[in-house]
Amino acid sequence: MRSDFSVSWELSRGRFDQEVLAMSQEQLNFRLYLGALTIGEMAIHVAGVEIWFLSQLQGTPVPENLERVAKTATEGVVNDNPFPYSAEEITPALVAEALATAAAQVKEVIYEPSEALLQKEIKSALGPIITGRGALARFAFHPGYHHGQAYQIKCAPGFPV
Repeated sequence: MRSDFSVSWELSRGRFDQEVLAMSQEQLNFRLYLGALTIGEMAIHVAGVEIWFLSQLQGTPVPENLERVAKTATEGVVNDNPFPYSAEEITPALVAEALATAAAQVKEVIYEPSEALLQKEIKSALGPIITGRGALARFAFHPGYHHGQAYQIKCAPGFPV
């Protein structure tokens, strides 16, 4: 059975992935203006939010090899700390790996979420406490939000071809 969350997530995440996974390192790291996220940073952030939320929903620690990705849920995005990855590190391979890893984890819960998962309370990336239902709603919306930003960046003067 497919939940409404999964239908929306597949659409928004699929379009986001299709857009960013075709980009070069130069395109991923193009910064529209000082303080703006690059498309590569957005992509790792999307994966980071999914990984961080899922660890909270499942009551398990973020795996050590994904701790840095999970930090992108907040670091350098919703606060003034530096983003956890440098432009040199943000490669098409890193973006693809982060997105694929997070997607595999999301697929474990989004199709048939249990009532307990939907009711579980977690801390959102912006700070408020939300339920699992709210987390899955964010999964469905979040990549679409950043897909729109990525499109705007791609249309900007100076974007690498």
